[in-house]
Amino acid sequence: MLDYKLLEALAAVVDEGGFERASRVLHVTQSAVSQRIKLLEEQTGQVLLVRSAPPKATGAGVKLLKHFRQVRRLEDDLGLDMEWAGARDKQFTTISVGINADSLSTWFLESVRDYLQNEPVLLDLRADDQEETHKLLRDGEVLGCITSRCEPFQGCRSEYLGTMVYRLMGAPEFKQRWFPDGFTKVAMSRAPMLIFNRKDHMHDRLLEKAFGKIPPLTPFYAPTSGHFVDFALAGLACGMYPPQQYAEHLAEGRLVDMAPGFDHTVHLHWHCWNIDSPVLAGFSRALAAGARKLLGHGK
Repeated sequence: MLDYKLLEALAAVVDEGGFERASRVLHVTQSAVSQRIKLLEEQTGQVLLVRSAPPKATGAGVKLLKHFRQVRRLEDDLGLDMEWAGARDKQFTTISVGINADSLSTWFLESVRDYLQNEPVLLDLRADDQEETHKLLRDGEVLGCITSRCEPFQGCRSEYLGTMVYRLMGAPEFKQRWFPDGFTKVAMSRAPMLIFNRKDHMHDRLLEKAFGKIPPLTPFYAPTSGHFVDFALAGLACGMYPPQQYAEHLAEGRLVDMAPGFDHTVHLHWHCWNIDSPVLAGFSRALAAGARKLLGHGK
């Protein structure tokens, strides 16, 4: 029989990124947190935590944490159901969600705003590339994720949300300077290309369509989605943007399409654990309904 107080300590250390922060969340000493994890490892006969900076769960630890978070979600639902009957002040519960940065900075908040205003739900958002967020769900770090992956993991369910169509945009003066002869492979290899981070390969897909082979690039890394378009507006680089970020600037002439006729479509899906959680189900319905209003629907 698992001792969930010990599992709670393991989860706190991983989620908070250290023993000191975990002790604050759990309102116990660092020594007590360490002792609980040591006892859990002795009971299971396995090393569950890599004592690195920050600490990380081992393979066995990931499995235990996934189980613990599923059970905690169900227990929270039960507690909320019992407390809400006749209660004026509802206690908050938290849903952890993996999300790509572009969705977070454009359509996501609008899609779930009404739900969050009317339900006692808090979000623990963890941002990554849309091709990486599903790993957070696979490893049990989040309850659900928005991802470009369509196939659900075992024990999970998925729902199609819609599409984001990206185009290569830049300022008019940037185009005049770096693309005097148009969108060519030579020009593309010389011009600064804005890239979110080293996991971001969206631009590669567009360049493959255009040239067959990806030319060597001059990368300009900027790991910020909210201000990503500012770099293009400043004439510093060209980058891949969805219409939610470029449409107004394109209409007013501040940005131009650097690669007319080429784009890259990202199909977004919502994946979550297939557990009987009214809170998770309600959030999923609100997210899907909001996404249908705000995103394209090409398959």
